[in-house]
Amino acid sequence: MEDDDDDVSQKVVKWMEMLKKGLGHELEARIFDGVQMDHVEKGLIRCKSVVPKHLSDKDGNWHVGAMATLIDAIGAAAIFSSAPQVKASVLLDISYFSTAKIQEEVEIEAKVVRHKGRLLAAVVVINKKGSTEMVALGKLWMTSSNVQHPPTTSKINPSKL
Repeated sequence: MEDDDDDVSQKVVKWMEMLKKGLGHELEARIFDGVQMDHVEKGLIRCKSVVPKHLSDKDGNWHVGAMATLIDAIGAAAIFSSAPQVKASVLLDISYFSTAKIQEEVEIEAKVVRHKGRLLAAVVVINKKGSTEMVALGKLWMTSSNVQHPPTTSKINPSKL
């Protein structure tokens, strides 16, 4: 069982490294700039980052759109580590509590908290490093994206209209 967890962790780390290199979208590569993974296990990811200047707003705060993209991607990675199938986001809810300035260090934790049928939920928390001051809290629900198609032959009688 532990070998399976190690394999999943390696796949998640590889996927996140690919995003950092820009093999997904340029936006994700920019968002992951400076993100360092501290811990990856089934259903749990811990990262740290320093807010880069290119992800700030006009006031020098970490841009909320950049945080939202990071919360979505790291939450998806935590879910992928728990159930490695292609997933689709069905709900992303983020609450912002404080700001983080350029060059400020933050800690990010994504944890799978619910698995119900084909739905999985993760909570992503961003705190200022070394403090309990929360910057943002994200809740992400995902589901399997492989749609079950009905059989080609049906036992239902066709309409006679």
